[in-house]
Amino acid sequence: MKVPLSWLKEYVDFDLPPEEIASRLTFAGLEVESIEYIGLAPQNGHIDGLPGEERGPKARGLAWDREKIVVGRVFEVLPHPNADRLVLCKLDDGRTIHTVLTGAPNLFPYKGQGPLAKPLKVAYAREGAMLYDGHQPGNVLTTLQRMKIRGVESYSMICSEKELGISADHEGVMILPDDAPAGTPLADYLGDVILDVKINPNMARNANMVGIAREVSALTGRKLRPPSYLFRASGEPLKKHLRIRIQNPEFNPRFTAILLRDVQIGPSPAWMQRRLSRAGMRPINNIVDITNYVMLETGQPLHAFDWDSLAARASGNAVTIITRTARPGETIVTLDGATRTLDDFTVLVCDEKGPLSIAGVMGGAETEVRDTTVNILLEAAAWDYLSIRRTVQAQKLPSEAAFRFSRGVHPAATLRGLGRAAELMRTLGGGIISRDTVDTYPRKAPVVRVDLPMKEVRRLLGVNIPPRKVAQILESLEFVCRVKETPARRRRSGKISDDDLTLQVIAPDHRLDIGTGVVGQADLIEEIARIYGYARIPEVQIADLLPIQRGNPGLEQEEAARDLLVNLGLQEVLTYHLTAPEKEAAVYPPGMEVPAAEYIRLANPIVPERRVMRCSVLASVLETAARNASRTDRLALFELGPVYLPSGKPLPAEPVQLAIVLAGPRESRDWRPSDRTPADFFDLKGILEGVLSGLHVPSPTFESTRDPRFHPGRCAKILVGGTALGVMGQLHPQVAARFEWAGHDLLAAELNFELLRPYLLRQYPVHSISEYPPVLEDLAVVVAEDVPVERVIQKIRSSGGEIVQSVLLFDVYRGEQAGSGNKSLAFALTYQAPDRTLGSTEAEEIRTRIIRALEGDLAGKVRR
Repeated sequence: MKVPLSWLKEYVDFDLPPEEIASRLTFAGLEVESIEYIGLAPQNGHIDGLPGEERGPKARGLAWDREKIVVGRVFEVLPHPNADRLVLCKLDDGRTIHTVLTGAPNLFPYKGQGPLAKPLKVAYAREGAMLYDGHQPGNVLTTLQRMKIRGVESYSMICSEKELGISADHEGVMILPDDAPAGTPLADYLGDVILDVKINPNMARNANMVGIAREVSALTGRKLRPPSYLFRASGEPLKKHLRIRIQNPEFNPRFTAILLRDVQIGPSPAWMQRRLSRAGMRPINNIVDITNYVMLETGQPLHAFDWDSLAARASGNAVTIITRTARPGETIVTLDGATRTLDDFTVLVCDEKGPLSIAGVMGGAETEVRDTTVNILLEAAAWDYLSIRRTVQAQKLPSEAAFRFSRGVHPAATLRGLGRAAELMRTLGGGIISRDTVDTYPRKAPVVRVDLPMKEVRRLLGVNIPPRKVAQILESLEFVCRVKETPARRRRSGKISDDDLTLQVIAPDHRLDIGTGVVGQADLIEEIARIYGYARIPEVQIADLLPIQRGNPGLEQEEAARDLLVNLGLQEVLTYHLTAPEKEAAVYPPGMEVPAAEYIRLANPIVPERRVMRCSVLASVLETAARNASRTDRLALFELGPVYLPSGKPLPAEPVQLAIVLAGPRESRDWRPSDRTPADFFDLKGILEGVLSGLHVPSPTFESTRDPRFHPGRCAKILVGGTALGVMGQLHPQVAARFEWAGHDLLAAELNFELLRPYLLRQYPVHSISEYPPVLEDLAVVVAEDVPVERVIQKIRSSGGEIVQSVLLFDVYRGEQAGSGNKSLAFALTYQAPDRTLGSTEAEEIRTRIIRALEGDLAGKVRR
């Protein structure tokens, strides 16, 4: 929000420099993002970026030289002797008479008229003045120098707004109001400073000049002077001509209106146009400008209807204003000329014949105020902020009114805004105000009361602020305070400490952000801290007992898994939790029936591609892999995150899944020799084994399985304690082609992390490293082709006992010597006891037991 300080000073006096006001507002929660200087120089001497003040707001603007840029009086416009598109102006700058050459088109109508009956007041720049070049794009500084143009000497200039840095307008010179005194430095007459204040949602009450003035008043201790909301009414009563019917009070808690007759439409006064322009709004005419002015001043948006248009639609009957939601297929032509189809949640202002405006957002074209308008119905209403937000988003129709209504405007503000605007229309437009106001208020807002113990203020802030100071701070923000003694707290001595007192606080109506109970107490204490000054609150040790520290085992388990996966060389990705059913169906080969999934659907998706909550993390990671396939030849990605499943409750179930995608060479290119062999099934299996081992999961196993997403014969399920945790393997080639990955196998794994949690024990056995030497030997055994290696390893471990520390497969042989339908497996075995050195006899006994078990249970044959 743009805040001209010249306008702000109408409501609160202050003599602090703009930079100090900006600093105080920022530290009170109203961040000043930039400072624009119009004709004035910043008091710290910096401009266009504030060098040396990196943490402060950005500054821009042009300082007008007080001696060289002044108010001038043009009293005659003469033709140029040698150029039709130039004129010569006789100008009085308060010192002498000058002949000024200009090509401004808005001076041509005065050419050759002789001395002007009403001289024109302009901005005059003397020789040597520094201005912006009006013919260059952007802000390019130039210095006025004496030269001849078409035979006439030129040494000064009548300025446009662009040349002065006021706006980008260079269509003509700037004409000043008649009261501008010739010879006065222009900086004294038009100079200003504009603060660009960021209005966060929790500061929506300050999206108006009075709100900012209230903050400045509280921060500086100066008195607030709000505008008068009284008006002089002498017209015919309105109630017999107007009826209000509110169909949905939850969307429209209050609707007020007043009638002005015999209004004269014309330009608004220069002071109002200047304030609106500097606040970022374009002046239109006095009536529209007044509604915008009062909105910027008080925060209450208004709308003006052409009363005669409403009366014509009523066909001689009393005008009936109805507020309701839109009907199916209903449309309206808004002030911007667009025909809009309305949603069923859009709140409208209507009459018996149909919509008149989109409530709180934009008016309709049929009943807008025109140059021929004579009678005006002025409306001020309160609207539900959530419905306004939905309408703005659905219609893509932001407006200044919607900005305020979508953040909350209290119903009490309606009469203030209505009264202020009506009186301005009477004084500036000649309107006659009806003697009554139509006010329909079906849903009255409650008064917010909060009991604030002083002990709680000290406890939360850590500083002892006297009760009188606390009350003063809150009252400066228009809270009503009364101090009372806390029951049963009087001491035996009869004395009362500050901790024994409680403030009974009533929140002003504009403070929609103040809660009740303990929430209200926290809200008030935040206000106290803001105005008291965060920098004045000392660092103290917390007085309360710290709460019991409780861990988050679920999160700790997930973080442990993430750390292990990263240490194993994988990169974590965070993908969208929103997707589309067809995206998740892409993990199945084309033409295959996709298992039905019940999705959580968004009521108002941003784009069709993000209309449901995901049911598969693997599909999300594969989508990311596809986007990166053209940028790298190697992928090693994982995500550990939730999916969203219907639970029969208001909120969905959110089980966590782990997805891994692996493709390309085993190692990335490096200046050192790297393994560029393509990763395969066993690389992925090794990663999973490493993760499960690092999580101390007991005895995970892998068994061959079938899954339509994976390549037949290259897919395994992961089991722990007989529970299938997930599946891994090489993706089906048709699935890999869908995700634009070619040239290498695309490997993937998907685990249900929730099924893994019961096996993630917080305590697990740890064995010391034996100090005794191991016995190393190799063992080769021939077994049938269908006997899994895992089963052979389990048999070796179970028959050898705890002495067998390691079993490592280092060779697989299939050939004539192994026999048809067989395979030869060679293992490196490590025997080691924790308490003794193994002798050859004991090692031989272990080997014998192992051989006996392999030959007896697996029909194996040990190669000797």
